[in-house]
Amino acid sequence: MERKSTDILIGGGGVAGLTAAAAFGTAGFNVTIVDPSTPITTRDAEGADLRTTAFLQPAQQFLETAGLWDRLASHAAPLQIMRIVDAAANPPLIRDFDAGDISDKPFGWNLPNWLLRREMVARLGELPNVDFRPGIGFARMLPRSETAIVTLTDANQISAKLVIGADGRSSAVRQAAGISATTTRYGQKAVTFAVTHDAPHDNISTEIHRAGGPFTLVPLPDHDGKPCSAVVWMESGPEALRLAALPAAEFEAAATERSAETYGPLTLASRRTVWPIISQTADQLTAPRTALVAEAAHVMPPIGAQGLNMSLKDLSCLLDLARAKPSDLGSPAMLDSYARQRQPDIKLRAAGIDALNRASIAGHPVLQQMRASGVATLYGLTPVRRTLMKMGLGARS
Repeated sequence: MERKSTDILIGGGGVAGLTAAAAFGTAGFNVTIVDPSTPITTRDAEGADLRTTAFLQPAQQFLETAGLWDRLASHAAPLQIMRIVDAAANPPLIRDFDAGDISDKPFGWNLPNWLLRREMVARLGELPNVDFRPGIGFARMLPRSETAIVTLTDANQISAKLVIGADGRSSAVRQAAGISATTTRYGQKAVTFAVTHDAPHDNISTEIHRAGGPFTLVPLPDHDGKPCSAVVWMESGPEALRLAALPAAEFEAAATERSAETYGPLTLASRRTVWPIISQTADQLTAPRTALVAEAAHVMPPIGAQGLNMSLKDLSCLLDLARAKPSDLGSPAMLDSYARQRQPDIKLRAAGIDALNRASIAGHPVLQQMRASGVATLYGLTPVRRTLMKMGLGARS
């Protein structure tokens, strides 16, 4: 049995966990990261994560501090305009939120998740102080006053000053820490896939609302010489499963109709995957020697690109605290400060996304008209519109 000491043990080798390892490793901390799965880093491999992640401006800055952005920039599609279309309104309501109103940069940049894993794993290979152990999971831990003793699924043990749970909505770290979570189920699923189309997307991310949930087209770099977008299509669970099982030609016709023919006919450029839509928040963010981040701490519907961007705010907060006083790494004072700083923002944004999703699900004509009127009113008030865009990027007010 191996017995090793490290500064930080990270449970979870997804995008958030890999980013955490790169960030803390770049900052000079000794890091061990474990995950029971091996990252899939090619687009067409079985089990590849075909979803995409839109990194907003603050997240992009954090990726720079982690030594990741130089690897990612050439693969990223900028998001200059966030377009909201209420297709249930009569006539349809279209409103564009332009990053140029508040910044000289795009709102963010969109990247495929499989590619993120590929570049992040490569970055970890450049850091001699990061020990990445794919195929090995977190089993249990014993917190002590100065460290936590973590037992891995291969029976080896690691002593860490801080354990970071970045291992998803069913987090083994959260369960081992005895932290419960509150879950809301909407009866929705998301069908995710990529499409090509004839019309250019012009770096516009388009969110089309109708009963059942939003249909979102997010720019990607061209595929086989044609404009390409990632799609997240949220519907009731049974309807999402029905759509995902349609023959390709029927599915493309349904997707084109649901997109309000925004870019003309849509052609599948990837296979389809289906994901459950829930909201979930951990009832605490910390336990002795333990901090929860990303989906171990909060899960929300994929609206407004808030999910992973909130996760990187968790990591940024932890990193700032660790850098400010390295001797306090994993201490009660550090963890208390982390919880105080992050809990209010998580609660605010989770409540906001929950309300937006419920409004999007609404099928009653009166509720749909109220939704459209609300968007039109907020858009028409320029100071309010600009404030909302800044809040979307991470500002508190």
